[in-house]
Amino acid sequence: MPASDLLSGLEAVMHEAGELARVTAARPFKRWTKGAEQSPVSEADIAVNDLLRERLTRLVPEAGWISEETETDQAARMARMAWIVDPIDGTRAFIAGRPDWTISVALVEDGRPRLAALFAPVTEQMFLAERGAGATLNGAAMCASHGDTLTGATIAGPKRYLDRLERLDPSILPQPKVHSLALRLTRVGAGTLDVAFSSGGSQDWDLAAADLLVHEAGGLLTDFAGRPLLFNGGGAHSALVAAGPARHGALLELVRDRMPEFA
Repeated sequence: MPASDLLSGLEAVMHEAGELARVTAARPFKRWTKGAEQSPVSEADIAVNDLLRERLTRLVPEAGWISEETETDQAARMARMAWIVDPIDGTRAFIAGRPDWTISVALVEDGRPRLAALFAPVTEQMFLAERGAGATLNGAAMCASHGDTLTGATIAGPKRYLDRLERLDPSILPQPKVHSLALRLTRVGAGTLDVAFSSGGSQDWDLAAADLLVHEAGGLLTDFAGRPLLFNGGGAHSALVAAGPARHGALLELVRDRMPEFA
């Protein structure tokens, strides 16, 4: 199937998943915690996960399946293509009734995203990208902001990062927390943030869709050594920064000798 047709099919599935999540949020729903870190889970995470798996497997039957809410098998890790999914990115925000949660999906091929969709159902924002064909927000082309300094830059990320940057450049404009990491990074591609950070420990499903959306909008998302991300490798990622190319380079230069503070 041509990539453009796949992207249209993916968009339709995302709308369906978003409606399911909205309906769940509008009534009493179950929630619990998982893992040693006691991460929150809701019944919407599971319901959206199951819907996405059924629909997306039909779109690309040969692709593996990697999701925050599904135990990953080795066949998926070995597959050349894989769907990488976070059914509800920002579950805490979803449970609290906040708007900044998303559904995040990417089709990864040979370690890099080929298609990406990020949907914020509350605000009706649909971000889509196809490798080599650009990125859109509700059908309009996205473009990362220009600029080669941090002067007056809007920046979102962990508070300790913002505090340290503010000491280095008091002109920066720290922004409120964005609970969905994928949305925080993607807003750099949309030009509504100049810089976004992710602390170490994020997983593929937190990042894969945002990675393609940022790059196709002309931005960069890398680690603090400037290296791009590879997906479906099974490990957690290090601290990351997203920005337009010139500002990204300036930021890496600024923190180069202070790396332990941002690890």
